[in-house]
Parts: sequence; C-alpha cells; structure tokens
Amino acid sequence: MNRTGTKQPDSARDEPRAKDFIVGFHGVRYQVKDVSRSIDFYTKQLGFALEFKQLPAFANISFGGLTILLSGPGASGSRPMPDGRSQEPGGWNRVVLAVRHLTEQIEALRRAGLHFRNDMEVGPGGRQIQLEDPDGNAIELFEPAG
Repeated sequence: MNRTGTKQPDSARDEPRAKDFIVGFHGVRYQVKDVSRSIDFYTKQLGFALEFKQLPAFANISFGGLTILLSGPGASGSRPMPDGRSQEPGGWNRVVLAVRHLTEQIEALRRAGLHFRNDMEVGPGGRQIQLEDPDGNAIELFEPAG
C-alpha cells in the first residue's frame, strides 16, 4: 500500500528507494593538484582539522559536520572517466561556510595573500564572497543577515 492506502503495483514495491540506498552524508570531494598544500590551506587558513592523509594522493579534513575529501593526482577519486575526461579542480559548485564578521575576515584573508573570485555580495539573505583554495576550488563564506 502507498501513503494514500491504495495498492502499489508490483514494480513499485520492487524498486529500491533512496532511503534504503543512502545511509548518510560522507563528504564533499575536491580535486586538488597538491594534497600537502591543500592541507596547509584548509587547516591553517580556515581552521579545519586533518583527519587522515595518505600523501601524495589523498587527505580527509573536517570542520563540524563537514568533511572534505582532498583527492590529488593518483587518488582513486581522481582517475579519468571511461570516456577519457579528466577530473580537474575548480568549477562553480562549492562548500558554503557560515561565518561571523565577514568584512573583517575578508581583509585578514587578503592580507594573508589569499585569492577571492569576486567582491562581497549583499542580498536579502546576507553577505557572501567566494574564496578560492590553492587549486581554484571555491569556498563560499556566508554571513546570514540580521
């Protein structure tokens, strides 16, 4: 029976459901060119904790409930696709980190020589800016409004 109390077709009962398939959130994978350099960036500049490293191919870093999997050249998570396409750093998908005192943090990160993709944007939900890690992967720093 489905939620409305009607009988489901046999095919619907036999299909796997997402809640039976997905067991939890594992992390966000970022492709990087130099895992050691990325570890330094995330731990020293943003306060992430290093959980595991297998240099030069891989590291796992965390902050609160967020885990980022740093996959360097040679990592299983970096291997080319069957059609030959390479997995590369960069792109527009990004981790969004909630922050306080965004304006002051931007200035401090700029003094540290870090690169931003844009200037701070202000909207009804708050203020945000896109910071780049050493390989061009985006991290959005977001300060909620009010």
